[in-house]
Amino acid sequence: MKQKIQLITYAILLFAVVMNFGSVLSFLGEVVAILFPIFVGFVVAFIISVPMNGFQKGITRLFRKAKHKPGEKVISLVSLLLTLLCIMLVVVMIGTILIPEIVTSVKNITALVQQKWPEWAAVLSSYDIDTTPITEWFAKLEFGSMVSQVLSGAGEVINVVAGTAATTISGIVTIGFAIVIMFYVLLSKQDIARQCKKLMFAFLKREKAERVVYVAELTRTTFTKFLSGQCVESIILGLLIFLSFCVFRLPYAGLVAMLTAVCAFIPYIGAFISCGVGVILTLISNPSQAILCFVVYEVVQFVENQFIYPHVVGTSVGLSPLWTLLAVILGGKLFGLMGMIFFIPVLAVIYTLIRERTNQKLRDKRIFIE
Repeated sequence: MKQKIQLITYAILLFAVVMNFGSVLSFLGEVVAILFPIFVGFVVAFIISVPMNGFQKGITRLFRKAKHKPGEKVISLVSLLLTLLCIMLVVVMIGTILIPEIVTSVKNITALVQQKWPEWAAVLSSYDIDTTPITEWFAKLEFGSMVSQVLSGAGEVINVVAGTAATTISGIVTIGFAIVIMFYVLLSKQDIARQCKKLMFAFLKREKAERVVYVAELTRTTFTKFLSGQCVESIILGLLIFLSFCVFRLPYAGLVAMLTAVCAFIPYIGAFISCGVGVILTLISNPSQAILCFVVYEVVQFVENQFIYPHVVGTSVGLSPLWTLLAVILGGKLFGLMGMIFFIPVLAVIYTLIRERTNQKLRDKRIFIE
């Protein structure tokens, strides 16, 4: 009788949902809009918690032998402040080093193109290619006016975005709630984890609750190792490119190295993008070194992809180099750029759970395969 009542109830609910599908979608949209700042706050908190946990471990080790140890709340607050300080320093470095370097490089490249265009135009004219429109455009091109136009255009875009954000109260409220939730989650993550465990063990069977806790802990550990490994890998690749370009006296070593470090967050593919930009810059600056730039970059990239990336990132999340590459390809096909970046830890979690379940099934059947 209980099963029949449940089946009838489910049927009635399904019929009501189907008959009022538009209203249900509208209701779900409102629920998503309400929960969106909470989701954003949790995601940002999860990303920031990676360096924050490192600071917490360091502070805990520092006061391990001290008589008066700081409390858990104090350590969390100090770790969060240090993490935010590091993020601010990175932003300041990007604004004071990377952007001026890009502006200077663009200025130099523009001057080189204007200087060498007559030679290129002569070569193209020998193949009966009309270069008159491009020659006239280069004659009128001025870097100062171009930069001012770009900056004024960027300023107009910023003003439009700022005006839109100022008039959109919901957007401001969403950002504000997300930031507040992020701070509360980071400062109370131990309490939140403890409360979630209590709820699960209170309303679920013990085996299911333990399984959920295990999967959540595995996911947290895997993503933490992946993000940490990805940051280390990008720094290593950027330094290798910078040193290699300096050794072979290739131009724009600093710019290409910083671009490589940023693009390295796109596994495997990002290095090809930065390689293409580096070759183009070298071709414009010194065409005789373009092939050397390509060879040096590809050798460094090959060494990094084969010997550094799989061990720093792939092994850190428990995946072999083959599975790491397959995760990048599959994630890119399914979810684009973000899939390429984050599908590696997702596949690592799935791979670990399937492996454990498979081994358990084999042990139950008393089958042992080396």
